[in-house]
Amino acid sequence: MARKKRTPASGGESDARAANAANAEAASPVTASMVEQVVELAVRFGLAELEVEEDGRRVRVVRQQARVRDAARPPAPRAAVHAGEAPIAANLIPIEAPMVGTFYRASSPETPPFVNEGDVIKEGQVLCIIEAMKLMNEIEAKAAGRVAKILVENAQPVEYGQTLFLIEPLR
Repeated sequence: MARKKRTPASGGESDARAANAANAEAASPVTASMVEQVVELAVRFGLAELEVEEDGRRVRVVRQQARVRDAARPPAPRAAVHAGEAPIAANLIPIEAPMVGTFYRASSPETPPFVNEGDVIKEGQVLCIIEAMKLMNEIEAKAAGRVAKILVENAQPVEYGQTLFLIEPLR
C-alpha cells in the first residue's frame, strides 16, 4: 500500500504578503510615457484628479484649471521680468501665457495671423493659440485696445506667465 505524503498547509496571510512583495519588486517602474498618457486623459476629460494603477504601477495626477481669460484690470507694477524681456510701460496691458506650450499666431500655417502689431482688438478676441499636450488653447484679449507689441515669434515655446503681447488700452 502506498503512503500519501502530507505537506504542511500554506502559511495563508504570510504567503499572500510575500506574493505581493514579489509582485511589487517585479513591477516595472513608472515611465514618462505612462505619466503623459494619464495627464492627457485628465485634460481630455476635464478631470481635476485622476489615479491609474496598472501592473503594480500607480500614477496620480492632480491638476488645476488654467485661467485663460482674466477680468480686465490695470497691470500691477512688475519687479521681476522674465529673462530677455524689457520692462513694461505703465499704460500697457500685458497678455501672459496661462500655461507652458507652443505659441502660434494663426490657427494653421495657411491662415493669416489672428492679430498683427497695430491692430485694434476687442475684449475677448482671440489673439493666439498655445498648444499644450496636443490641445489647442485659444488665448483671448483681457481688454479692448491696440496691439502695441507681439513679444513671441510664431511656433516658439512659451513659459507659464511669459508676456506674449502688450496691449495699449483704448481711451
